Amino acid sequence: MSNGLRSVAGRLEDTIVAVATPAGRGALAVIRLTGPDAFAIARKHVTPWPTRSRVAQLSTIHRDGDMLDQAIVTLYAGPDSFSGDDTVEISSHGGFVVPVSIVAALTLSGARQAAPGEFTRRAVLNGKLDILQAEAISDLVDARSHAMQHTALNQLDGGLSRRLLKLREDLIALEAMIAYDIDFPEEDDGPVSRERISGATDNITRLLKSLLSTVPAGELVREGAVVVIAGPPNAGKSSLFNALLGKSRAIVTEIPGTTRDALEAVIGSGRYSLRLVDTAGLRETVDPIERLGIEVSERYLSAAQVVLACAETKMGIERTIATIAEKAGAPIIPVQTKVDLVTNGDKISWPNSVAVSAETGVGLQDLLGTIDSTIAERYGQVDPDLPMLTNARHIHALKSALAEVEDFERSWRAEKLPAPVASVHLRAAVYVLEELIGAVDIEDVFDQVFKTFCVGK
Repeated sequence: MSNGLRSVAGRLEDTIVAVATPAGRGALAVIRLTGPDAFAIARKHVTPWPTRSRVAQLSTIHRDGDMLDQAIVTLYAGPDSFSGDDTVEISSHGGFVVPVSIVAALTLSGARQAAPGEFTRRAVLNGKLDILQAEAISDLVDARSHAMQHTALNQLDGGLSRRLLKLREDLIALEAMIAYDIDFPEEDDGPVSRERISGATDNITRLLKSLLSTVPAGELVREGAVVVIAGPPNAGKSSLFNALLGKSRAIVTEIPGTTRDALEAVIGSGRYSLRLVDTAGLRETVDPIERLGIEVSERYLSAAQVVLACAETKMGIERTIATIAEKAGAPIIPVQTKVDLVTNGDKISWPNSVAVSAETGVGLQDLLGTIDSTIAERYGQVDPDLPMLTNARHIHALKSALAEVEDFERSWRAEKLPAPVASVHLRAAVYVLEELIGAVDIEDVFDQVFKTFCVGK
């Protein structure tokens, strides 16, 4: 973000306006106006004016005597509003022209077009949210699974903030113990024992490591688990892909080698979002085009979190598993396809195997449940009370804080540095956490966080 835009987005004395809903044809649009002059500006265009805060009012929106729309207008008096400033929300009819004409009228009366994320940025600057909660709003808007939704709501509720504030307090308390020992070594209570300082350091290290232990699961929650559908040609892979997706994305034919490239789509299975990948049939071939598709399949197999080994028969599944095992380190789920065409004697009953029919839908929910449980078993069950790290900024900051605490711990145990010098590492760790939470002046961090937000949020 340029310095010019930074200076604009940082001006709290401005009244800002934006359409908070996506552009395009739709039933409703929401226009948000916030700032010190929000009520005065909106009053010029709203008749009748709402008499009470937080009570919806049907009003006419006009400009220079011309009616722009009939809309629902709600006032939120500061500081009891999302942004902390006086706020007006106008629920107008949707489309392109109506909301744009209302924004134009408000702009001509003194409002400024909001920058991306500026409403939430004001909430942070006015003390309504901390920066971690602000990032959670963005994550909630972008959530593609129930797991990401739950994680974002937990962070918005302050779960991660409370953990980090407690860590900061523990670090400051440890600093205070060392400072006391340096400044008052002859006090009646005597010097602070080395065991006490080591114990406090161990506790902080353990808490930092427990948060960082959620990173693998957090990456799956944010990015989705790569689930590769693999098997020989004509094994029903594309039909299974379409059935799980709920629509036809892959071409389904009886001709072997139809899928020449990998197809990828995201679905929500409940616990995680799944990045389903339909791959070319695994077989030896001299066709150079088909060979390229198989090479793509092999690259996906090497990056998969779960592989579905698909075939119609027991022998076919065994051969598929043997082929996949050479190319993938991920857990393999045996999947017998076209089970509606299989006699009872040929149906598989291996542990962790699933029999499915893309035609009838049999076994599809069982398969999704097996995928979820396999991922959880491989990447570990996360403590539901422990905030999950899904943001690269958070992960980098906590790794930096952990490195500083561990440097202090090594210096302290080895007695290589004087206590005042060793404690510099603790002060650095405190600063990292304060920067992460937004407790220090970090305009550059604000710019990085809010530039990815929607306009109007």
